[in-house]
Amino acid sequence: MHSSSSLTSSRLPDMRSKTPEERRVAIASAYKGSQPPLEMLSDEAVLPLELADGMIENVIGTFELPLGVATNFLINGKEYLVPMAVEEPSVVAAASFMARLARENGGFRSQTTRPIMRAQIQLLGITDPHGARQRLLMEREQIISLANAQDQFLVELGGGCKDIEVHIFEKTAVGNMVVLHILVDVRDAMGANAVNTMAEAVAPFAAQISGGTPRLRILSNLADQRLVRTLVKIKPESLSTTEFDGHAVAMGMVEACTLAEVDPYRAATHNKGIMNGIDPLVVATGNDWRAVEAGAHAWAARDGRYTSLTRWEINSDGTLVGTIELPMALGLVGGATKTHPAAQAALAMLNVETANELSQVAGAVGLAQNMAALRALATEGIQRGHMALHARNIAIAAGASGVQIDKVARSLIAAGQVSTDRAREIISELAGA
Repeated sequence: MHSSSSLTSSRLPDMRSKTPEERRVAIASAYKGSQPPLEMLSDEAVLPLELADGMIENVIGTFELPLGVATNFLINGKEYLVPMAVEEPSVVAAASFMARLARENGGFRSQTTRPIMRAQIQLLGITDPHGARQRLLMEREQIISLANAQDQFLVELGGGCKDIEVHIFEKTAVGNMVVLHILVDVRDAMGANAVNTMAEAVAPFAAQISGGTPRLRILSNLADQRLVRTLVKIKPESLSTTEFDGHAVAMGMVEACTLAEVDPYRAATHNKGIMNGIDPLVVATGNDWRAVEAGAHAWAARDGRYTSLTRWEINSDGTLVGTIELPMALGLVGGATKTHPAAQAALAMLNVETANELSQVAGAVGLAQNMAALRALATEGIQRGHMALHARNIAIAAGASGVQIDKVARSLIAAGQVSTDRAREIISELAGA
């Protein structure tokens, strides 16, 4: 996805106090050259009903989510404004604040492996599974050639089927099972359609060679050869607050992460917080967030025990080091990324050139979100900051509007009672004042 625009800086201060229109103006002015089509993200209906009707079945309307922009991201030396479609308060603010701390320390470093997706072809009724495995491996070149004949354009782009694997499951509930995997470089696509088409074409040949009956022919969402790896280093002084020493905060973050490493009950919540950052970006760009979620959680359990997707450590000079590694199957072509106007605007704002670059941004946002959660847990606790933003939602639910919203929210926090009943009382008091 090539663009003639470039972002001068993602450091846009005081965004919280601006109106949505003022924020769009601030974002537009941060770009040199052509500006992203932010008018697609205005108050007007972004997704016309006729377009929605062509995307899925039985359409009766559309469902909107708030679309925010996380600022301050510096990844591999490049500036990014990150679109995030999410309903949960504090997510965008937390990502932006952690990105600001990271940029003071050189930003995030992010890299991806090749965009390799795999499809599985299940073969049943085989009496010599090990012999079948060898026969299939001996036909590797023919299988690859047959798969690549289905998508010559992908091959011309440098992608296509690159290798095969054969897995054996003996004496299952349905007998011996041999499963052929085809490994496909899908370039800038998410790749589901490409690999599924190849699997369908290869299945009859695989059945002939193995002597088995083909059943399932479908991609795997455990994209374990399509990984993103991201690293951030934070000096302790960047973590200091008026109440907490930076070294103590760093150690508290390491201790909090360690519980997620050893305990699946904590790891589930820990990883959910990571996906709080990744999913909104995936949704905003029209990608498949369910596929990304499935891959992330399967990866977290790949050694037989569910664990943390991140690691936080303190190196020899006292610097806090955070890392994340997980599958990231994202695309810039096909699906809603090409049909949804808001997704196109979001991708234009990101100004990414490849699907791999989009994955690198996702890794950084996930790591930033995890950093925010662990820092909160190591200092004032997660609830204080979260409830401050939740109070606005409660105020709106109780009937507050306009300037009333912030007044009611502040009163709720000051009283330490963030409830709809108390919000209604405050609105009544304000009306009688």
